[in-house]
Amino acid sequence: MSSHPQTHLRFPASWSAEILFNPPLIAPARQFVWPQRIPGEEDTLARGALLLEVKPATGGAFLATCALGFRSPNALTGVWSCPRPDDLLAVAGGYAYLADTLAPERPLHLPLRPVSQVLPSPEAGLLLIAGFHAIAAIGPTGLIWQTARLTWEGLSLGGIRDGELHGLGWDMRTDREIPFTVDLATGKHTGGAFS
Repeated sequence: MSSHPQTHLRFPASWSAEILFNPPLIAPARQFVWPQRIPGEEDTLARGALLLEVKPATGGAFLATCALGFRSPNALTGVWSCPRPDDLLAVAGGYAYLADTLAPERPLHLPLRPVSQVLPSPEAGLLLIAGFHAIAAIGPTGLIWQTARLTWEGLSLGGIRDGELHGLGWDMRTDREIPFTVDLATGKHTGGAFS
């Protein structure tokens, strides 16, 4: 797990969360394991977990055990507020979980695996997440779009200008970074290194 996972609150949040490095001596009555059983992911908890004690706006505190995607110290780990104040994004070793803190029983295990970057864009009302090949956007209604594949392997998020995200993706054929832009309203892109 990354050495210093943090809570990033760029959007107003109705909840608070504390990252725990050991299970609490007195655990909350409500406890959840994320992800729920998924075929092919039976061993996720054996890799370790991010422990979160979450205090939602109502319903009492709960403990979320978020299975790590990867044990690498370079794998992204942390907690982010989302455009919807009751939502929480937990990233544990590159696996991302979008949870409604008022109903944490069924978080969405996001399809980008691993998530390597998170970029809050309060101006656009989006929380952008990037994997190695594509980008997805979380808005007030949850996951709203995911781009097509942008790169052969590895991408970097740049800045946001005029409603577009700018970035670079690696092109295997030329061994160089190729620019792309993503329309933040639709998730459609131009440019990129993968065709």
